[in-house]
Amino acid sequence: MRRDDREDPFGDIFDEIERMMQGMTGGMEDAGFGSETHIDVYEEDDVVRLIADLPGISKDELGLQCDGKTLTISAASDRREYDERVRLPVGVDEHSAEATFNNGVLNVTFDRADDTAAIDVE
Repeated sequence: MRRDDREDPFGDIFDEIERMMQGMTGGMEDAGFGSETHIDVYEEDDVVRLIADLPGISKDELGLQCDGKTLTISAASDRREYDERVRLPVGVDEHSAEATFNNGVLNVTFDRADDTAAIDVE
């Protein structure tokens, strides 16, 4: 049978279904750790909100760092490991961060950083 080299019109759909199935089954790779984290980022007025699903992780195993442009989520347990870097859609004030973690769902909010700075002329 001859192979058809055209782009598969259903490839993206099947990739998404596979990603969702891995999420439901734990998405564990050979070493026993998953890496496909579901993360949503929303811009709301003067706030940027990030919601991440981190099943199998406790609050004590979670680490967050932000430089104003990227949020790094690190977490590890005996069953799961996460190391995600999320590029934020706009600059944020990393010192304004507020985070909650409940039942494996991380919710982080940031105030937007001021895009302009006043310059004093002497």
